[in-house]
Amino acid sequence: MSEEIFDVCVIGAGPGGYHAAIRAAQYGAKVALVEKSKLGGTCLNWGCIPTKALYASAKLVENIHEKAKELGVNVSEVKADFSQAVERKNKVVSELVQGIESLMKQHSVKVFNGKGSIESGSDLNFVVKVEGQDNALIKTKKIIIATGSTPALIPAFNIDHKRILTSDDILHPDFKTVPKKLLIIGAGVIGCEFANIFTRMGAQVEMLEFLDSMIATEEKLIVKELEKKFTKMGIKLHVSQNVLKVENTGSGVKATTCAASVPREQIEQAEKSVFEADYCLVSIGRSKVTESLNCEKMGIKLERGQIVCDKKTLETDCKGIYAIGDVTGGIMLAHVASYEGDVAVSNILAALGGFNVKQMEASYDVVPATIFTSPEIGSVGLREKVAKEKTKIFTGRFGYAGLGKAKCMGEDEGFMMIIADAETDKILGASCIGAEAPELIAEVALAMRHGLTAHNIAQTIHSHPTISEMVLETAEDVHGMAIHKKGRRR
Repeated sequence: MSEEIFDVCVIGAGPGGYHAAIRAAQYGAKVALVEKSKLGGTCLNWGCIPTKALYASAKLVENIHEKAKELGVNVSEVKADFSQAVERKNKVVSELVQGIESLMKQHSVKVFNGKGSIESGSDLNFVVKVEGQDNALIKTKKIIIATGSTPALIPAFNIDHKRILTSDDILHPDFKTVPKKLLIIGAGVIGCEFANIFTRMGAQVEMLEFLDSMIATEEKLIVKELEKKFTKMGIKLHVSQNVLKVENTGSGVKATTCAASVPREQIEQAEKSVFEADYCLVSIGRSKVTESLNCEKMGIKLERGQIVCDKKTLETDCKGIYAIGDVTGGIMLAHVASYEGDVAVSNILAALGGFNVKQMEASYDVVPATIFTSPEIGSVGLREKVAKEKTKIFTGRFGYAGLGKAKCMGEDEGFMMIIADAETDKILGASCIGAEAPELIAEVALAMRHGLTAHNIAQTIHSHPTISEMVLETAEDVHGMAIHKKGRRR
């Protein structure tokens, strides 16, 4: 065992882990980072980044097909080349992984390639074992667990990684074929993003969803707008479907369902529906990665497979060990994991002393979320129905059709809505579907984080002509004062 002692050892190098490692190093801590696969974790290698690279290709295909002629560009033939799109996606991922590797060297973070497990010890004196490309025993004062999650392998779906696939499978660097027909189980964020991509690339897509709505966490009006677009694209959505089994038939797949409302004891006698396709993508659920950590041995509590930690400090039941990101079962978003990395690092270094860092409490009141379908979706804070149950509200709405820049771009579908407390005028939530929605929602999130009001946004000069004027007009409409929309003054 090396006598080198680290201040912090981070297990897992996804958007939570590598972020935490760099942040700790920026404060002057001596940091070890353990990763069994590639730096960047699921987000960079199998999730956020590769899907957005493919989305960019799909969006370009859509724009050429639907908007080029209108915008004065004549294109004789347009053919999507999925193989080339995948090659570009792989290149983007590779460059970003290399970028993180370079950052680790620049910040003097020592990277160990292998599976990490907590071998022994207690606060200020832990030993982490690494097995794999690198074999080592790491002495460390504190530990951050950031091992993330993987697609859940639900037995009934018979995931074989050949025709019945997970999101990891369909984003594999060598998966370069567009199925003639693709069946997607799950119409949540992941399912909807893949439906959008593969439809634009030429596949016929059919979706099965257990709930009575796609992306059920979003505003009903937002969902309605996306459903309208999916119907226009030819995507077939079947809601309230309980998928009983999926089979690889050799030449394709077959899924058997019944109505979601059928009680479990009556399923065998219930009327069944059968859906067939060339491939099936299962986009339901994720399993937390904890099996090699020795949680029980270290006194780290697990519930339903996820690590239990203090919601404010992120410290586990084992003093000196913290957990962040998907593995805790909280809000499973990459940017939340990065934020939690900041929280854990602040609390660790404050406890160690000598780093001029104050303790930090995690707060999840303002967490923006984004969905990269076409049109794009962004949201933050409370939904209108929930807000109404809590207090009296005013809601402002503004459509892209009333925005000059959106008209110029040919991006005039969709709308934004902002919900404000009727008494205090403070913003409680916002949702947007349309061009640059994920970027627009960031302004509202910043306003909410600092307790600003709809009036504060409305009184802020926004550059013209820009898409960001959507936020201005929507904030003005909270009080019926939007310039480019007839509204009733509150």
